Amino acid sequence: MGKTIELTDATFDSIINSDKPVLVDFWAEWCGPCKMIGPVVEELANDYEGKAVIAKLNVDENPNVTAKYGVRSIPTLLVFKNGQIVDKQVGAVPKSVLSGKLEAQVA
Repeated sequence: MGKTIELTDATFDSIINSDKPVLVDFWAEWCGPCKMIGPVVEELANDYEGKAVIAKLNVDENPNVTAKYGVRSIPTLLVFKNGQIVDKQVGAVPKSVLSGKLEAQVA
């Protein structure tokens, strides 16, 4: 079973510098739309196991990364490849939208 990786300010850079696409879900406990999209992100971890890295970052616990990427509203989902942002989604969206963003990056 694929699992989402919990990122922190300390581990963020090492995880996003992957040759596989990395989807990062910026979220917080108090965020209603984040709770709606959470199960979708978990499903993507299963769907893309071995093809992409699916990760979550709690914005309240990790202010440095949140500020570095200018995340002001959540959920924000960023797609990285080789450490660079290649796509971005702000707000809760259907799974098909996120799958499409990953599919565009999976070699």
